[in-house]
Amino acid sequence: MKKRIALAILGVLIIAGILAGIKALQIGKMIDQGKAFVPPPETVTAIAVQPQTWIGELSAVGSVTAVQGVTVSAENPGKIVEIAFAPGSSVRAGELLLRQDTSTEEARLPGAEAAVVLAKANLERARALVVEHAVAQVEYDTALATHSQAVAEVASLRAIIAKKTVRAPFGGKLGIRQVNLGQMLKEGETIVSLQSLDPVFADFALPQQALSRLQPGVAVRVTTDTWPDQVFSGKLTAINAEVDAATRNIRLQATVANPGEKLRPGMFARVAVVLPGAVEVLAIPATAVLYAPYGDSVYVIEEHKDEKSGQNGKVLRQQFVRLGEKRGDFVAVTTGLKGGETIVSTGAFKLRNGQAVVIDNKLAPTFSLEPKPENN
Repeated sequence: MKKRIALAILGVLIIAGILAGIKALQIGKMIDQGKAFVPPPETVTAIAVQPQTWIGELSAVGSVTAVQGVTVSAENPGKIVEIAFAPGSSVRAGELLLRQDTSTEEARLPGAEAAVVLAKANLERARALVVEHAVAQVEYDTALATHSQAVAEVASLRAIIAKKTVRAPFGGKLGIRQVNLGQMLKEGETIVSLQSLDPVFADFALPQQALSRLQPGVAVRVTTDTWPDQVFSGKLTAINAEVDAATRNIRLQATVANPGEKLRPGMFARVAVVLPGAVEVLAIPATAVLYAPYGDSVYVIEEHKDEKSGQNGKVLRQQFVRLGEKRGDFVAVTTGLKGGETIVSTGAFKLRNGQAVVIDNKLAPTFSLEPKPENN
C-alpha cells in the first residue's frame, strides 16, 4: 500500500515537473519575442525651421472713443415745440437740433428793448444837463444805472431764447432721439448723443517696459471683429504722463482714420503699434511646442541607421528651447534650434525621445501669421 502511494506521488511530481518545464519554455519564448519586438514608427507631421522677417510691433487690446463726443441735453427747463433732426443723421456745427417754447421770453423782449431806448434817451438828457450843472450828479448816476439795467434785461432774455434753441456744438453723427414733441424737458435732461466719427481715438495700454520704444507719430494699425478684413491705419498721438501704479501699464491714445464711419465709440479693438525696422527670427508653429513647468521643448527629426537591420530611418530627439514673441500661429525661438532643422509640427504631447517616426503631411494644418478662423 505504501509503495503504491509513493509511486503515485512520484508520478504526480514528474508530471508537474514536465508541465513546469513546458511553461518555462513558453515564458522564455515570450520574453525573447518582447525583447526582439520593434514598435512600428509613429506617423507625424513635420515642418522645417526657417528664418522669417517680422516687422516689429507691440500688440494690445483697446477701445474706440470719439475725438469729440457729447450727450446733448437741455440747459433750461421748457416745453419742446420743434425737433429739427432725424435720429442717426449727420449734422454740421451750429445746425438746429431742437427748439423749446420761448413765447414768454419773446413777448417780454419788445418791452425790454423799448425800456433800453427810453433809458438811453434819459441818459443822454441827463449827461447834457449835468454838464451845464442843471441837475445833480446823482440824477445822472441814476439814469446811467437804469440804462445798464435795461440793457442787461434785454441780454438776459436773448440768452434764455438762445439756450432754449439747442444747436449742434460740432459736426458729427447723431444717435437715437430721447425726447418727443410737446415733452416738458427738465434741466440737464438728455436729448440725443452726438459723436464725431472721423477720425476716432483708439485708447489702449502697454506694459511700462515698452515706454522706451514708443514716441508720438509711430504708425498704428487697428482691427476689429466687426470688420475682420479691414485694417484701419493711424498714428500714436498721446502718451500718458504717468504709469498706472496698480498694473504698471501706461495708457496710450492713437488717432485713427475712420472712412465710412465704420468704427464706433465703445467698440472693442485690437491695436498694433508698428515699430521702425524689422527683425529676423526663427519661427515655429505654436502647436510644435511641448509646454512643461520645467522647460518648453520640441521634437527634432533626425536621420538614424539601425545597427541590426542596417536600414535608415527617422527618430525623434527632444530639444529644449527658449521662446520669444508669439504672433498668429507662430512663436519665435530665441535659443535651442537652428535654421534648416526639421521638427514635429503637431501632436508633440504623445511622442517620446528616441521614438521612430515617419513623416506624412497630408493632414498638416496651414499655419499663418494672421490666421482667420472660420468660426470666431
